[in-house]
Amino acid sequence: MKKEDIKLRFDDHLETIKQTFNKHADKILEISKLVANTYKKGNKVLVAGNGGSAADSQHMATELVNRLYHHKKALSAIALSTDTSILTAWSNDEGFDYVYERQVEAHGHKGDILVVITTSGNSMNLIHAVKKAKEMGLITIALLGKDGGKMKRLCDYEIIVPSNDVARIQEAHELIYHLVCEYVEKQFVEQ
Repeated sequence: MKKEDIKLRFDDHLETIKQTFNKHADKILEISKLVANTYKKGNKVLVAGNGGSAADSQHMATELVNRLYHHKKALSAIALSTDTSILTAWSNDEGFDYVYERQVEAHGHKGDILVVITTSGNSMNLIHAVKKAKEMGLITIALLGKDGGKMKRLCDYEIIVPSNDVARIQEAHELIYHLVCEYVEKQFVEQ
């Protein structure tokens, strides 16, 4: 890799972020308010993803439970990718396609939010989780990339990052959920 290659990656990153802002700034604010209001009603957030998006789901849940910038009330957020016993037992016995659906059934309640993070939008375990969440009355949010895949138009709210590059999509997803967490945190800052 040369310095010119690094510059190209930075330029692509900046262009992806700019396009994401131009297309979705209002939606990011709408989702932020929705998440804050969900917490004000005493509900929680479930987050799921695979691979790097599983790490992102854990990261988002961490910011909500702990803090981003300021001390705040602890907010209930569960990353569905974190319990290896549940993941391996259900995958072994029933199949990986239903591992998140099962956890939504166990942890989700009407009025909660399920956030799915996927660059392709084609992960069957996330699609099944969204369908179960909707059946149970959860609000569904998808952070997507590329063309949205099979997940497109399946959730109540979606943001499709305008890129086909997985790394750039993940970088935009991180900025989006950080913005959501920052907004939510400001609503619950301890005085």
